[in-house]
Amino acid sequence: MVSTEKISRKFVQLEEYLELLARIGEISEKEFIEDKILIGSAKYYLQVSIECCLDVANHIIASEKYRAPKDYADTFSVIAESGIIEKGLSQNLRQMAKFRNRLVHLYAEIENRSIYAYIQDDLKDIRMFRQTIIRCFL
Repeated sequence: MVSTEKISRKFVQLEEYLELLARIGEISEKEFIEDKILIGSAKYYLQVSIECCLDVANHIIASEKYRAPKDYADTFSVIAESGIIEKGLSQNLRQMAKFRNRLVHLYAEIENRSIYAYIQDDLKDIRMFRQTIIRCFL
């Protein structure tokens, strides 16, 4: 059975991370690119935001006994196959999971402008995932 308490705890953390990322996103790109502390913070908060989504999705998968995902990206395919999220959102979240892997393993190779762009353009997918899960389970 899906634990609403576990999901709620993760989403409280996620909301905090998204608020911090939003504050970072208010800074100009030029300022962002020149500040290594901001860049490091942004990378960390992006990583843990994505991991919150993965944790919630994996909890649902385990609780509902859906098929085991092949990798992080496949986690969101499993959730889409179950009808919890739409296919388009699933594709965006799959890319997000791959981006998380780059943040963790190829962090030095990620262009800082792409981190800034991600904060500006792609946090909506995380928020949409959160809202969808809230509607379905909370």
